[in-house]
Amino acid sequence: MNIPASTVVPQVLESRTRDRVLQAIGERGPVTAAALADELGLTVPAVRRHLDNLAESGLIDDRESAPSGAGSRGRGRPARAYVLSEGGHQALESDYDHLATEALRFLSAEAGDDAVRRFAEARVGQLEQRYAVELAAAGTDTDARVQALVAALTRDGFAASARPVGDLKGTGGSGVTGLSGIQLCQGHCPVQHAAREFPQFCDAETDAFSRLLGVHVQRLATLAHGDHVCTTFVPTKAEPSTERSSR
Repeated sequence: MNIPASTVVPQVLESRTRDRVLQAIGERGPVTAAALADELGLTVPAVRRHLDNLAESGLIDDRESAPSGAGSRGRGRPARAYVLSEGGHQALESDYDHLATEALRFLSAEAGDDAVRRFAEARVGQLEQRYAVELAAAGTDTDARVQALVAALTRDGFAASARPVGDLKGTGGSGVTGLSGIQLCQGHCPVQHAAREFPQFCDAETDAFSRLLGVHVQRLATLAHGDHVCTTFVPTKAEPSTERSSR
């Protein structure tokens, strides 16, 4: 029995739009339906239909969105913001990640954790060499270099984004106090499962970011540890040094 094209084409387009919504949540989450509609050029009802389908499939989770300012939503119900669930991350991942994890377990058992560290550094080092050329073209400005890094990471499947953050004084246990800078986010990690068991990959990547950006960056959250996004703080305003403060 042949299915008419008038039925197949809308189904294909619907599936592609659903994938676009899922990818956008991976890149921008937590993100509201209104923000997704604006970014993807869709209506809010259309986005909500896809969000309902993705939620029913277990690919996304929702949470209350933090207000952008006091009274910004009046007395209305807080907007819902969406992030990828564990299943959503897996849907964007390749089965090769599972094979890589098995290979790393074998390497660790045969040659020890130091061999895994060297492998992680070598793998990240290849990316670093390519990115270094692109960041060099961006000049010495930290913000410009971060934007170049975001573009390179996104091209390689990390769904990266960046936004400025203000004075982080009093942020509790993050270890970042009295600093302003840029929050570099990665909504997807191609080796998330491997990094969950072998944090050497996260460590090597963080060290590479520091070298590429020319500042000491700090990893605040990772997908491998169960967070919805990898977050790296890039300082653009350094604290006074101990030597200066002692004068």
